[in-house]
Amino acid sequence: MIVQISFGQTSGAKEILGQVFEESSSVEGVNIINNNTQITAVTDENGMFSIVVKEGDVLVFSSVNLEPLKRRITVEDLTSSSVQIKMTAKQIELKEVVVNDNGGITAENLGIVPHGQKTYTPAERKLYTAKSTSIDKILNGISGRSSMLKKEVKVEKKEMLFRKLEYLFDDNYYTERLRISLEDIKGFQLYCVEDSEFAVSLNSKNKTMSMFLITELARKYLKILENEK
Repeated sequence: MIVQISFGQTSGAKEILGQVFEESSSVEGVNIINNNTQITAVTDENGMFSIVVKEGDVLVFSSVNLEPLKRRITVEDLTSSSVQIKMTAKQIELKEVVVNDNGGITAENLGIVPHGQKTYTPAERKLYTAKSTSIDKILNGISGRSSMLKKEVKVEKKEMLFRKLEYLFDDNYYTERLRISLEDIKGFQLYCVEDSEFAVSLNSKNKTMSMFLITELARKYLKILENEK
């Protein structure tokens, strides 16, 4: 099934069909956005998609493991039975190492913390304390406190993701672009942070990827809400 979310069409526009390939294989789950109209689509299991465009529109194709691709729509694209899109796999590159005058100044070198000491979040510090004392280990084995604190660490990380998402988009983006009602926004945000791929995009501050992923998550969430009625 080809997934497409659109909000309004421009006069003179036409729906085209296309297929995305990486080398000779079709690619499922590629996000497509029309930069001119903000209409989006996602390729199906056969790499197929449909999207409304007009001549001169620029389509942006993006996927986690593929290099982003831009394609300007031509007259030939509008008259073709199917537009073929060729994408390439991302190359893994080593990050550049920057050396500066302050590179040797660290909390360890200044004597603030011992050399080699690991830093912890508040929840992780509680878990470390619960595991590091022999008497506590006996008590924790009885009370299950370590297990509880492990859950607390997971909850804390989810809360941090949730806070990041709260500031990423305003309410109008959810209600007008994603068709999420105002009263369902918080629930939808919690649903999003449970998605591992979306969580990675939040942690890496990749807003473009977050926008692509949240469109598909919105479609799934609206379907869940519809089934609950």
